[in-house]
Amino acid sequence: MEKQIRIIAKAKSNRLDKYLAEALKEDHDLSRAFIQKLIKDQNIQINGTIAESQKVNIAENDEIIITIPAPKSTDVVAEKIDFEIIYQDQDILVINKPNNIVVHPGAGNTSGTLVNGLLEAIDDLSSIGGVERPGIVHRLDRQTTGLLIVAKNDKAHKALSQMLVDHEVYKEYQALVWGVIPENKGIIDAPIGRHQNDRKKMMVTNKNSKHAKTNFEVIERFDNATLVRCSIETGRTHQIRVHFNFIKFPVMGDPMYGRLTDKDTSWGQYLHAYKLVFNHPTTNQRMEFIAELPQEFNDKIKELRGEA
Repeated sequence: MEKQIRIIAKAKSNRLDKYLAEALKEDHDLSRAFIQKLIKDQNIQINGTIAESQKVNIAENDEIIITIPAPKSTDVVAEKIDFEIIYQDQDILVINKPNNIVVHPGAGNTSGTLVNGLLEAIDDLSSIGGVERPGIVHRLDRQTTGLLIVAKNDKAHKALSQMLVDHEVYKEYQALVWGVIPENKGIIDAPIGRHQNDRKKMMVTNKNSKHAKTNFEVIERFDNATLVRCSIETGRTHQIRVHFNFIKFPVMGDPMYGRLTDKDTSWGQYLHAYKLVFNHPTTNQRMEFIAELPQEFNDKIKELRGEA
């Protein structure tokens, strides 16, 4: 069901979007980007006339009517999906994502995702991500296991998104990589962009790329592999996988960037989001979560030690 908001301008302004973002902040908490979209879709009127631009001048006592359309229908349905909820309150939940689960629906894929499971398990999820990504603040690759933050309302979602932009969320991973890394610690500082020949892949490149930085520390070395701890200062698509492939130590089991034999691995890539540290978006309380390695990951470590 659509919703209408009526306000009378209390001051003049040379930008409609800026004025509304401030005027609606306390009671309705609409982002400036969302307001700009409403203007673009002709859902805002000034004195009975549709606002044609976000730069429209506002005069004192102008009547502004904002129409917020009803949510679009979606084919994404609630499904029973097994995942562990590590923490939950009225604003957020932190989950432990299982292996081989896509986080949200995409083209031609509307079932079996984490979002389907969230719709079944959680009554309230933020709407900022739209009908296909309710509550999703950040993502993990299909075969990456571990910790993920989900927002239950738009205010928490916006705060968490800004914290990610400002690098205020500490994300630590553990990974098994092929080869024996000689250094105990290292930094991979290399820009990542879309692969020039395969649009599904990413690569280290200076063309149409973004800054990417991964810190790593060796936890344990084996005959032909290394267990590493990684923290990422940026959140680029496939960042850890691309960076370790770039330095010739690809993530073990990675079907896209690993060795040729990895494409036939039943488990998939050995990459786990192990630790999250951030301030709660509402209370500002320091939160820290750890998800222990999956059994299959630990079994692989034992195999590499010769204990299997």
